[in-house]
Amino acid sequence: MPFAGWLKNFFREHKKFGSRDRKAISDLCFCFFRTGHLFKDVDVQERLLIGQYLCHSESAFIKELKPEWLHKASLAERLGTIGAEQILPVFPFYTELSDKIDREGFVSSHLNQPDLFLRVRPGKMESVSRKLEAANISFAAEGECVRLPNTSKVDEVIALDEEAVVQDLSSQQVLNPLIKHWQKEKFTSWDCCAASGGKTILLHDHFPKAQLTVSDIRESILHNLRNRFKRAGIHNYQSFVGDVSSGRLPFDRKYDVIICDAPCSGSGTWGRTPEQLVYFIIEKIEYYANLQKAIAINASKQLGKGGMLLYITCSVFRKENEDVIEAIRHNTSLELLTHQYFTGYTNKADTLFAALFQSKL
Repeated sequence: MPFAGWLKNFFREHKKFGSRDRKAISDLCFCFFRTGHLFKDVDVQERLLIGQYLCHSESAFIKELKPEWLHKASLAERLGTIGAEQILPVFPFYTELSDKIDREGFVSSHLNQPDLFLRVRPGKMESVSRKLEAANISFAAEGECVRLPNTSKVDEVIALDEEAVVQDLSSQQVLNPLIKHWQKEKFTSWDCCAASGGKTILLHDHFPKAQLTVSDIRESILHNLRNRFKRAGIHNYQSFVGDVSSGRLPFDRKYDVIICDAPCSGSGTWGRTPEQLVYFIIEKIEYYANLQKAIAINASKQLGKGGMLLYITCSVFRKENEDVIEAIRHNTSLELLTHQYFTGYTNKADTLFAALFQSKL
């Protein structure tokens, strides 16, 4: 369970905490996690204060308990004040990062909470903007994307999935390689690790004539997806439960487009779940990489002639991305067309990876 969900349950069980208490406790905890392994051996109270100091320009806790730390504006100055030689220990797995990732820029981004993003459905921008303005929710429109403060209560204002989808900025862009290279309007598609279906809704909005198939490993996941598709107005699709990593599928059908949004460490999204900086174990990287290779290679067997496979992760680790696409190249006849990172760490967003392959005609 993400820490945010655990904390919500904790406050539900312990009614003595008022709204100000809950806000202060939540902030102390999340700022603590955001420091990762920086000064991991000092006592908890000191780490809580370090978290406040590095994550906020102003803090009542610092003003009261560490007034000597005040008036240090830049991150470099604040690191010097607390005796930190470098920022990298905040992200303890920095040696596993892809060479395409700016280490210091990415690591330091974890000290700030990413923004909330909405992808507005086709033809809904005017309605969404009007409703947000009426609710006095500040936002910035960037094309079909809306950026908001992370605490915005948008579910009380707009019809989620029908009018807009909660989807990170980089996640909204991750289908761009496919959109650029795929020219057909009518085709068959399979989202083989569909989860809640966000990528398929995105595909549908760009290619409304596509014949959609979705699958995942558990029926409970697909149950949630079906409810979401209903809200999104998507009714004509096929779904099935299947473990693609095993290679045993209940059919032998070929698809024109396969989206493989593979299970991963999620390391490109840890700005939203900073507890992973503390609790994630490095051995899981190898586990996910092996799982991703199996899923992608098995999924590729269902690709028709001239079809395209889009491999996606929300990871920044080389083993889950570049190493996996090399495995795909060596174990299939697919041609790698393009691959890239969608680097959100400079824009208060997540970082994702995508690689586009094509089968031979």
